[in-house]
Amino acid sequence: MAESSEILRRLDEAPLSRTQVSGILLCLLLNALDGFDVLAISFASPGIAAEWGIDRAALGLVLSMELIGMALGSVVLGAYADRVGRRPAILLCLGIMATGMLAATFAQNVQMLSVFRLFTGLGIGGMLACTNAMAAELGNARTRSLAVGLMASGYPVGAIVGGSIAAKLLVGGDWRHVFLFGAGATALCLPLVWWLMPESVRYLFQRQPANALARANRLLARMGQGAIEALPPRRAAGAKLPLAQLFSEPLARTTILLTIAYFCHIMTFYFIIKWVPKIVVDMGYPASQAAGVLVWANVGGLAGAVLLSMLSWRLPLRALLVAALVAATAMVALFGQGQRDLAGLALIAGIAGFFTNAGVVGMYALIAQSFPTEARGTGTGFVIGVGRGGAALGPIVAGLLFAMNLGLPVVALGMAGGSLVAALALLALKRG
Repeated sequence: MAESSEILRRLDEAPLSRTQVSGILLCLLLNALDGFDVLAISFASPGIAAEWGIDRAALGLVLSMELIGMALGSVVLGAYADRVGRRPAILLCLGIMATGMLAATFAQNVQMLSVFRLFTGLGIGGMLACTNAMAAELGNARTRSLAVGLMASGYPVGAIVGGSIAAKLLVGGDWRHVFLFGAGATALCLPLVWWLMPESVRYLFQRQPANALARANRLLARMGQGAIEALPPRRAAGAKLPLAQLFSEPLARTTILLTIAYFCHIMTFYFIIKWVPKIVVDMGYPASQAAGVLVWANVGGLAGAVLLSMLSWRLPLRALLVAALVAATAMVALFGQGQRDLAGLALIAGIAGFFTNAGVVGMYALIAQSFPTEARGTGTGFVIGVGRGGAALGPIVAGLLFAMNLGLPVVALGMAGGSLVAALALLALKRG
């Protein structure tokens, strides 16, 4: 098996090379793009609602369109990355994202914008599946969870930096400027990935595409390792399709429980991420200040991501994750109780973001650890892709609940339950 070969053992035990570190940092940057591109619609939502006169139920649908695309992109492009390689799949995702963000600036109505956001979501979802697999495979045995955690921390970094810029753009311009900025930033990353992103050695060993030996030796040289004379024996995949393998032993239970956990928690996460700006605007604050509250939610999210990643070096990842999910449940419910002023809202949003994003980061690390190399892109893509159904459902359900004239305390309490269900699913996984 590829994982048992001498060279892979050597890579697992050796310190990270400059090539591996730069690749992981580039994955962080790409996930930061994901963070901004996903939240661009949240920053723009007050302006969209005002310009086109749409109600909360319709806005909830618009807020979810790229999340539906992300579900499809994670499954389809995650499997594509297992076939053609992580690097070409990442380049394709960047092209889709840049095109979709630019197209959004030309939207003339809700229907056009929804289509463009659906298309953008294909690239965002595929990017997350690809970078999750790439970061796991670039890390060594000791740093694998940390590498995935750092990659995932890019999401709140993109939201913080991009949100701060978006707040300034919204003061002097309209909501389309947010998407224009996102399109330009995404396009600038294409040459960076082309020149700096390595392919995964583990992918080359497992899939063995054309010229795999020569490509692997060039990468090994960049990583400070000696050349090899032949590729390791390829893992036999049998007659089953990769997707079917996820529902066969020994992966079936893991696949199902991880999918349930991710689906439910991401509903809670995206309730906070997608609805905070509109909730704050409805309380009487301007859109630029509402964007600032969302930035603070992501500051908390970044802190949660970094802390959980660091603690995973010393403590069991699953136990940390369950604790974060239980705390997320409590804090999202507390956010719904409302606060007296903007500072109080920002504080509670930041604490809620801390625990909800720590849960997301922990899920990514756990997912990456749970699948073997030959199924990592497919498994990651499936769990994240189907789980993104929860991301899409969260804003829609919240919008419908608001449309039923249920108050924020009731809506927040109901949406917080997703994180609790996720914690229970992971406890079942622990016993499995």
